[in-house]
Amino acid sequence: MTGTFDLVLKGGTVVNHDGTGVRDVAVRAGRIAAIGAVEAGSAEVAIDARGLHILPGVIDTQVHFREPGLEHKEDLETGSRAAVTGGVTAVFEMPNTKPPTTSAEALADKVARARNRMHCDFAFYVGATRENIGELAALEMREGTAGIKVFAGSSTGDLLVDDEASLDRVIATIRRRAAFHSEDEVRLKERMGLRREGDPSSHPEWRDEAAAMISTRRLVRLAEKHKKRIHILHVSSAAEMEFLAGHKGWASVEVTPHHLTLVAPDCYRALGTYAQMNPPVRDARHRAALWAGLASGVVDVLGSDHAPHTREEKEHAYPASHAGMTGVQTLVPVMLDHVNAGRLTLERFVDLTSAGPQRLFGIRGKGRIAVGYDADLTVVDLNRAETITDAWIASRCRWTPYNGRKVKGWPVGTFVRGAKVMWEGEVLGSGAGAPVGFLEGY
Repeated sequence: MTGTFDLVLKGGTVVNHDGTGVRDVAVRAGRIAAIGAVEAGSAEVAIDARGLHILPGVIDTQVHFREPGLEHKEDLETGSRAAVTGGVTAVFEMPNTKPPTTSAEALADKVARARNRMHCDFAFYVGATRENIGELAALEMREGTAGIKVFAGSSTGDLLVDDEASLDRVIATIRRRAAFHSEDEVRLKERMGLRREGDPSSHPEWRDEAAAMISTRRLVRLAEKHKKRIHILHVSSAAEMEFLAGHKGWASVEVTPHHLTLVAPDCYRALGTYAQMNPPVRDARHRAALWAGLASGVVDVLGSDHAPHTREEKEHAYPASHAGMTGVQTLVPVMLDHVNAGRLTLERFVDLTSAGPQRLFGIRGKGRIAVGYDADLTVVDLNRAETITDAWIASRCRWTPYNGRKVKGWPVGTFVRGAKVMWEGEVLGSGAGAPVGFLEGY
């Protein structure tokens, strides 16, 4: 193919919706302009990608970047720096900031903070409250909005909508797919006495499988009643996965790398409160059920649930310790290690992190390598063995639960709308992030 291009990646193995094979990818004006055999001399910049795999840009649909109000943990620049260092080209960021993202003004402020400062593209969830239910249908259609997020069980922050009447109103109101943290608040309150001082292994005893299941049943029932789309975040239990397999008409399913990788009680012995998450990392039976749900297609997407806290906050004695861990930077290498171990195919990984998000959320111009689409590319070396370390982590909190873990498969380059924003671990240039566009909404 001939023409004049800004960039061509030569000789890489492209993994895409139409198969896997060695092809060149050419870029012009931020979009993919040609796929196939492209003359290197036809582009201003040619990159030798032989021996590397070129994936559609990885989209992480659940991160917490903590700005505004909690910048001591993370901000939009540092969180997005971690994202592109790990091969992630776009993120959906959560509303539990200070103040929370629950109004048009708070959303516009976040978009303004992020534009041309974040290193990857972005969209923000708007948090549902009992007070803003009447505004949700308008808020979810604004620029930079990923959709509505509902905390049906308490987690980090002050957002909570836990009574059925309010949840019914939220689901009746929404037009797009809304995302839910699904744990039953009544059961969580009843079981608080099961927490053992200084023992984070009691976390999954407190926030048990039933707490998740009660909430997920309720949400699915309301979604089916109103014929509205819901997205159950960070599914962690065997019972939920079995139930959701029979209720895919209106409910989509996310799992996280840490629920697929870590296992209780080992993780609590090894990591202590650094393994503390909501919902919790559970035992091997639950982890096996998540992998089975992934293999059978029940799982639609992967999200990191990147939720950084400082070491001081994590090292308070349980249960005063904060729940959450870093994850956006390690999503790609941890999951590529699973690919190399034979637990999923590379094509399934692409479906979970690119095509799946595009399909569920109606993302415009992203999610596949195709002419006319944004040139968002994640370039990886499947054969590269590395050790994940705290020193590699770009997040402001500078730690990872995978410190010291050896993996096979590594992010080499990140391209956002044709711009090389990371190569061989170095973040290049200042942030030029822009809002993700959607088929519904802005």
